Amino acid sequence: MVVAIDGPAASGKSSTARWVAEKLGYRHVDSGALYRAVAMLALRDGGDPASWAEATVRGLADRVTLAPVSNGFEPLVDGTPAGGAIRAQDVTARVSQVAQMATVRDWVNGRVRAAGAAHDVVVDGRDIGTVVFPDAPLKVFLVADPWERARRRLIQRLGRRPGDDEIAEETELLVQRDAQDATQTLQARDAILLDTTFLTQTEQVERIVALVRARERQLASEGTGTGAA
Repeated sequence: MVVAIDGPAASGKSSTARWVAEKLGYRHVDSGALYRAVAMLALRDGGDPASWAEATVRGLADRVTLAPVSNGFEPLVDGTPAGGAIRAQDVTARVSQVAQMATVRDWVNGRVRAAGAAHDVVVDGRDIGTVVFPDAPLKVFLVADPWERARRRLIQRLGRRPGDDEIAEETELLVQRDAQDATQTLQARDAILLDTTFLTQTEQVERIVALVRARERQLASEGTGTGAA
């Protein structure tokens, strides 16, 4: 079973998908963590980001692997867990640049598909419902107001309630990121749109879990398999 969760940056995809997977007993796959691991390596060993060559960045990607952990997968860089370093602001600033490289996208998509072929998974990231798993039995597209997305991201990053000036600055950065990611953040035609602006994370998770259970029952009644291409 593959549950595909897409949406713009800071829409809560990863944290929500992780919690959904835990409740379902599935494994969580965060494709964005792979892009971040590659971006981190490129910042470390790829020279000036302004002159990154796609072939160089793709070569660095071969030093990243996706290892199974408890109820998910974790990116390893040179065999060592990438950890929180992939969430650093300098990495965040370069993720879009790396993700726009076609050969890197192909590499990430291949790793994610391999994980989905071996386990029941909840997958979030880029192009999940449109490119990576176009036949996923359930696709969800998360959206939220940019101001709210910025507020949530800052709370997560700072561990406190941000001021309006901080939120405004972060909102502008997110709007710019949305423009950069526009071609890779498309809603699949058969995806269910879920606006989380006024939902708590618990409510988001409960709604998606309910959708999965309903889809499982439907597939069971039809006598069809739950795998995805």
